[in-house]
Amino acid sequence: MKQFAVVGCGRFGKALAIKLSELDQEVLAIDKDEEVINELSSYVTHAVTANITVEGVLEELGIQNFDVVIVGMSANFEASVLVTTISKELGVPTVVVKVKDSFQGKIMTKVGADKVIIPEKESGYRLAHSLVKGGILDFIEVSDEYSMMEVKAPATWIDRKIIDLGIRQDDDLTIIAIRRDNEDIVNPSPQEIIEEKDILLVLGPTSHVEALVKITND
Repeated sequence: MKQFAVVGCGRFGKALAIKLSELDQEVLAIDKDEEVINELSSYVTHAVTANITVEGVLEELGIQNFDVVIVGMSANFEASVLVTTISKELGVPTVVVKVKDSFQGKIMTKVGADKVIIPEKESGYRLAHSLVKGGILDFIEVSDEYSMMEVKAPATWIDRKIIDLGIRQDDDLTIIAIRRDNEDIVNPSPQEIIEEKDILLVLGPTSHVEALVKITND
């Protein structure tokens, strides 16, 4: 389990905070809007109404104790810079910042952001998965019910034939491609054997795809 602080809980931040909680992570949600915090309080570990531009507030909230801080206030660029700078000064290992465009992204990178997110390119839902497990390389919602995930081959799948995994029958999951070295194996045969360094593209119901999070890199 990792500890996440989401600062700024608009549409992006709220979706991210809720999804991280659903992935069994410890989440602190911070926003100046009390109504937003009241709504989030039943979903996340802690939810706090606070004005983070006031000196010392982030330290009082213990932001320095979190593994990842996500700054979701692209509409308030100055506040985003402030949170990013303070978080890095306090030793937060990873700071992720939502920005409006690539220009803001370059500035945020220079002040210490480890990752910048342009909302049109990456949803909070997708980001949650990539932050929780390093083995998950990409997560894409195909529809309301189905998703695709690019993932490192789980240890329990290595040296086994796809057909012997039983994932299609048991979980309605399909490996639609394998990236092996510089080769892409599209629509692999059920007899294909999963190798240690394989990258798999898996398709299936979102809830079943999410279950892969629990076995990836265990």
